[in-house]
Amino acid sequence: MIKRTISIAAAGAALALGLTACGSGGSDGSSAGGSGASGGDIKIGMSVSTLNNPYFVQLRKGAEEEAKKEGVALTVTDAQNDASQQVNQIQNFAGQNMKAIVINPVDSDAAGPAVKAAERSKIPVIAADRGVNGGTVAQTVASDNVEGGRLAAQELAKEMGEKGKVVVLQGVPGTSAARDRGQGFTEGIKAFPNIQVIAQQPADFDRTKGLDVMTNLLQSNPGITGVFAQNDEMALGAVKALGAKAGKEVKVIGFDGTPDGLKAVQDGTLSATVAQQPALLGQQAVQGAVKAAKGEKVEATVAVPVKIVNKDNVAEFAGS
Repeated sequence: MIKRTISIAAAGAALALGLTACGSGGSDGSSAGGSGASGGDIKIGMSVSTLNNPYFVQLRKGAEEEAKKEGVALTVTDAQNDASQQVNQIQNFAGQNMKAIVINPVDSDAAGPAVKAAERSKIPVIAADRGVNGGTVAQTVASDNVEGGRLAAQELAKEMGEKGKVVVLQGVPGTSAARDRGQGFTEGIKAFPNIQVIAQQPADFDRTKGLDVMTNLLQSNPGITGVFAQNDEMALGAVKALGAKAGKEVKVIGFDGTPDGLKAVQDGTLSATVAQQPALLGQQAVQGAVKAAKGEKVEATVAVPVKIVNKDNVAEFAGS
């Protein structure tokens, strides 16, 4: 952990120097060629935490569609869940004379130095889906993750008959999404004194890690009757670990409303998910970036609504 912190700090220092010099930087670790939307004098750079997740693929799609509509050039890079790599990508965006930057942080704390350096270079930054700590962004576009956590707690309690033992699969430590969803769930579950949260463990928003963590939790915590996973990928991993128990003996609630998550709700293995609108998040992030690039005033926060999706209403979401 100490080595990782030093690495990120060093990358942040290098970023500050690179932006001050307006250098082009070296390899940014981005996906080959990024992606572009032709036309317009405005160039926007977008660094996504990871594209190895259906949720963020949808976020990118919404951003690209909005860029095309606005007639601006959008370059998207994949940080591959590496905070230092994301810092390098922001540095390269500055060297490429981007007029605005959209960042979907790998780590809300580690993103701070990158945002500060961009700010010193007069490049407005929009935070998408996750907030930034220690830096000032022009706008944060995100779902109400605290409220989503509360809704998940209420739905899980209802599915469990307001009693039983729950485990929580947490997202990537340090992300605002993991923190806020956890906070909301903790607040919401307090209303049900007969439900006990017996374990919480990170699985990094990853399906395979969700499977591994859930398998271990089942071995060390007999009697689990409920699971809250802070995204659908981890929830689907938990469902696989639970096997025939999923949706029957053990109720599982996810978060995001991804296509695979919605299908699992339809199949009955996932009791519910908190649906976000990632494409809309990407769209609104680009809208904010274009306005900021033009020097127009933007709202500090744009909240995108979330909603519980269960067997009663999944058809309207799965069909959209």
